[in-house]
This record gives sequence, C-alpha cells and structure tokens, in this order.
Amino acid sequence: MNKRDHVEYWIKSADSDLAAAEALFDSAKYDWCLFIAHLVLEKALKANFVFANENKNPPRIHNLVKLAELSFINLTNVENLFLDEVNDFNIATRYPDFKQAFYKICTKDYAEEYFVRIKEFYEWLKSRLK
Repeated sequence: MNKRDHVEYWIKSADSDLAAAEALFDSAKYDWCLFIAHLVLEKALKANFVFANENKNPPRIHNLVKLAELSFINLTNVENLFLDEVNDFNIATRYPDFKQAFYKICTKDYAEEYFVRIKEFYEWLKSRLK
C-alpha cells in the first residue's frame, strides 16, 4: 500500500466510526458515542502518523497524546489536555469498574460538548493531510 492509500485507509475507517458515533448520539447512547469518537481521533492521528513517518505502520497504541507526539504534531497545552480527557473515554467505557461511573456523568449535554469538539478536532487533523 502506498502512502496515500495508507492514509486514506485510516481516514475512511475514521469516517465510518464517526457515522456510528453520530447514530449512537442520536440514540442517546452517549457513553458509547464518546468511546467511538475516541476511535475517530485515534484513527485520524494514525493517518497523520503514516503521513509524517513515510508510510510506516502506526504503533498499536490508543493514547491520543502519544500518537500526536509521534506524528510530530505540536499541540497547545489546551489541545494536549483535551486529548488527554478524550483518552479517558477509551478507558471509562472499556473497563467495568469505570463504566458505571462514566455512564452516570455522560449526559446529553456532557456528550454533546465533547462530541462537537471531537468533530472539530477531527476536521483539523484531516486538513493536515493535504
């Protein structure tokens, strides 16, 4: 797979996940919406990794801050904090001891605030691939 195809692979997968996250949000499955939204950013960052690292396979990690660093993306402190917060959605939904607590705080307003920001960040990450 050449570099462009490899980048497109990650973005197409992220786009598919974004559609799933939208459907989950519309179905009031806010915790799972944010879990999938984490995957959207993870895959967009992996596309950026491929783009910045001459078509190397991205590492099999889920930490968004680390993926941004490995992709040579200089983030502000606010952006780093945001990605670190979104990292929690991956853990909170995956592990039973965190899941119940996350479900309780994951109201429509909470999810909508993060989901809007995630979609904006996703568009910014995609714009870097041109």
